[in-house]
Amino acid sequence: MLALSRYILTISIVLSLCLSCNNAGKNDFSLDPAVSIDLDAIVKRGFITALVDNNSVSYFIYKGRPMGYEYELLQLLAKSLKVDLRIKITSGVERAIEQINKGEGDILAFPLSINKSRKERLAFTSPQFNSYHVLVQRKPNDWQHQSIEQIEDSLIRNPVDLSEKEVHVLKGTSFELRLKNLREELGVDIKIVSDTITESTESLIDKVAQGDIDYTVATHTLAQVNANYYPNLDVATVLSVPQQIAWAVRKNSPQLLEVINVWLKKIKKEATFMVIYKRYFKSPRTSLIHRTSDYASIKGTKISRYDDLIKVNAKKIGWDWRLLAAVIYQESKFSNGGMSWAGAQGLMQLMPETAKQFGATNPKDPAQNIKAGVGYLKYLDKYWSKTISDDNERLKFVLASYNAGLTHITDAQKLANKYEKDSTLWHDNVEYYLLKKSNATYYLDPLASAGYCKCEEPVNYVNNVLARYGEYKSLVKE
Repeated sequence: MLALSRYILTISIVLSLCLSCNNAGKNDFSLDPAVSIDLDAIVKRGFITALVDNNSVSYFIYKGRPMGYEYELLQLLAKSLKVDLRIKITSGVERAIEQINKGEGDILAFPLSINKSRKERLAFTSPQFNSYHVLVQRKPNDWQHQSIEQIEDSLIRNPVDLSEKEVHVLKGTSFELRLKNLREELGVDIKIVSDTITESTESLIDKVAQGDIDYTVATHTLAQVNANYYPNLDVATVLSVPQQIAWAVRKNSPQLLEVINVWLKKIKKEATFMVIYKRYFKSPRTSLIHRTSDYASIKGTKISRYDDLIKVNAKKIGWDWRLLAAVIYQESKFSNGGMSWAGAQGLMQLMPETAKQFGATNPKDPAQNIKAGVGYLKYLDKYWSKTISDDNERLKFVLASYNAGLTHITDAQKLANKYEKDSTLWHDNVEYYLLKKSNATYYLDPLASAGYCKCEEPVNYVNNVLARYGEYKSLVKE
């Protein structure tokens, strides 16, 4: 009888919500994009920038590796477009909408509920799945020792009972709008507390679980993932009808929208999509590991088990330790036992002669390997400091040299000088002629002493290390 009563109550609530679920309010943000950047420009520049939220579903870093539902799909999208993916972390839907319309991103990869108000400011992609809003509340303190009926009696199942209750939500979200509509529909005084954009929906869920606040609202997908982590949470009270969840782009990016929709239609038919979906929405044990690990950016402060060694050695070269961590991840993904086809070993993938030159008698020893790798980086930095004074530019030359060898990069610098490019700048200058070293006109030039090089790898290496460093800076404390 209890289950039947709950079912009838849920159905009646959902039917009543249908009457006003499209009554979206206006806002003060501009409706028109401030820039015009479509697919052609994105492909030409070689990267797409995605705005994402940092939570245990969409995007986070675990053991140095970016992960998340949105992130994995974005990687596949970028690959299909044949461009690099750049991630920009933000929080708050309203802020993100403003950012994308200012050109700070190309795609808003939030799990957005499609509604009338947002359609005035964004162009939505095809929906990925449906979700609905639920109330997030705590079970009673001794719920483990109570009957189901006792627990139910202590929980809110009818939204009418939210009268005079404080419910915390992010300002400008569909959750805030849903509560305002409920207040009008039901004629009750729900006390809506609109938190700032420094919060996130997941942080509000954490506060409910820890007893700092009593109620918040979330999509049932995110709420359920967090309920797996916090067993004292209840997320069964439905507050909205099912809503379509999608990404969005600027309204003046029709080419990008079309190609994303074609890609979505294709990928949703493949097993890969459901594998990714289940990994983040249907795997409680995996979600629990990601939420509780010291190596997860959501709660933890670590990137790898070698962080202490990395921090000590980063000081020797004057680097942010997260930059050195990004290099090591790119080289070995923090796996100490690997050896490349060319014989490079250890965390920083040192060739035997390099390891020996910089003092590593046992390249498989993490401490020796990192110390020698940093010694080599310091040597490269000293070399390039003779011609490149700008720290940011010099870093790109150092990274490229670490990957491809010093001579290939000096060849490219000489070619840049010959063809009257700026030999102290990387992008579109020395980088350009490095890529030309697979063309006989350039690698047979007497200036190119190292000869042929298929040098997409060092160019990608520089981009990948710097991109990962940016991610680490955003998510891991210094």
